[in-house]
Amino acid sequence: MLRWAFIFFVVSIIAGVFGFTGIAADAAEVAKVLFYLALAIFAFFLVMGVAAANKLTR
Repeated sequence: MLRWAFIFFVVSIIAGVFGFTGIAADAAEVAKVLFYLALAIFAFFLVMGVAAANKLTR
């Protein structure tokens, strides 16, 4: 998922350089949503992993 966020970020930068501001803004928004979604999934699995580790060590 982070790969797709990076790809949309690069598309946004390239579109901005060539003057396609509408496409650049849309691609940046998609990249931002994908990044935050990946961050939320990471945080969820981190909490679940810590909880499982605590349960195993007790």
